[in-house]
Amino acid sequence: MSDIPSDLRYSEDHEWVRPEGGVAKLGITAYAQEQLGDIVYIELPAVGQRVAAGKPFGVVESVKAASDILCPVSGTVQDVNARLVDEPELANSDPYGEGWIATVELADEGELVGLMDAAAYGEFIASESE
Repeated sequence: MSDIPSDLRYSEDHEWVRPEGGVAKLGITAYAQEQLGDIVYIELPAVGQRVAAGKPFGVVESVKAASDILCPVSGTVQDVNARLVDEPELANSDPYGEGWIATVELADEGELVGLMDAAAYGEFIASESE
């Protein structure tokens, strides 16, 4: 299993959040991309789109399946990683870096408290794979 970055928060849907002063960078976890296999397409949200925690805000397609990307926080999309349009494999090769999906201006920073830290996420994925 890949190392789980300790500076991020994690959802049960295998998305990560990097909060940075009222804005959060979002992506899918290494565990998610390992389960999906080779990613061939990512549908990005639109800049300015309002997103809600737990609701779909994009789609990831792999050689195995297509899955909704569920937003772990509520807010407004500020930016998207346009590189993923031509290089969706970045979500496989660097899920916590160059493979980020979007940045969202947080509507409620309190939602971050409901997300898991790295240790809790590690335990969560260990229990899922039992």
